Amino acid sequence: MHLCRVIGAVWATVKVDTLTGYRLLVVQPLSHDLKESGSPVVAVDTVSAAPGQLVYIVKSREASKALEEPFNPVDAAIVGIVDEVRTSI
Repeated sequence: MHLCRVIGAVWATVKVDTLTGYRLLVVQPLSHDLKESGSPVVAVDTVSAAPGQLVYIVKSREASKALEEPFNPVDAAIVGIVDEVRTSI
């Protein structure tokens, strides 16, 4: 899982049938101290995330498993909204 912040959305009027009903959001990967880390990624939103929210994503095969139809062309999926980040236990 990777920590990210939602920074935008992608509008697609035509997409494969397995993505019907899902939004595509642009997320910025973050380091453990919430600083930008790497390039933004487009991810399928499975949890109704909003702009500015901290989320966690999964990539590769785990991302495609996050959708109802397991055979889909998804490479990144938002699977959770982060309520709080603690750096020490």
